[in-house]
Amino acid sequence: MPSYSFTNKRTNLYIFLSAVFLTNALIAEIIGVKIFSGETLLGTQPAQIHLFGDFILDFNLTAGAVIWPFVFVTSDIINEYFGKAGVRRISFLTAGFVAYSFLIIYAVTTLPPAQFWLDVNAKDGAGNPININNAFQMIFRQGLGIIIGSLTAFLIGQILDASVFQYLRKITGSRKIWLRATGSTLVSQLVDSFVVLGIAFYVFGNWSLAQVIAVGIINYLYKATTAVLLTPVLYIAHYVIDRYLGKEHAEELANESAMSSFM
Repeated sequence: MPSYSFTNKRTNLYIFLSAVFLTNALIAEIIGVKIFSGETLLGTQPAQIHLFGDFILDFNLTAGAVIWPFVFVTSDIINEYFGKAGVRRISFLTAGFVAYSFLIIYAVTTLPPAQFWLDVNAKDGAGNPININNAFQMIFRQGLGIIIGSLTAFLIGQILDASVFQYLRKITGSRKIWLRATGSTLVSQLVDSFVVLGIAFYVFGNWSLAQVIAVGIINYLYKATTAVLLTPVLYIAHYVIDRYLGKEHAEELANESAMSSFM
């Protein structure tokens, strides 16, 4: 039987990891409306990649892409110690909170602005006239298609990630953390990258299928590269957790999660 101290630590660990997961996912959804240039950030020339004939693509990414890799890592850590059930639980909970946040944000954007707020913010730093209320609405109101696409892709990606992770863990055992973490992310994000774009901009928008595929490729290349680069972070997290729980208890918890995932 696990000790009372270990039970508390296990509960606290799940709460902490879930909070990190939920917070980063929610932030990524909110800031995802901004598109930034990867080339400009790195000080390089636009890639100007020619795909599907005349379609030219640069490395332009959503700001949410900066945060999503940490969601992947946290998901893999939860999967390692709490299994697919633990990942599914927090994934559905997160999707619910994201949907709730969008409803509240949308409701707030419909509130009539105070005149003094419009007057105080009537000009930007350069003295150009602006309508702060319109800017507020444009930033926080994401289209219905983007919200549906994002939440659908998020849930599909998380469920697929959890399943592939545990499948690889069954093959590798407790060894090769990098293989199951990176492998599950590469598979799940391949689906995620195209589902979100397909629903948001092809089904609900006016993008062509070629454009969806082209942008999806760029997004996936970024996510795949980041997943590999974050491998050391995964090992550091495992080391810290093993020290916190105790090596024996940590291995026991990981083994239990693996067994329960295949029952």
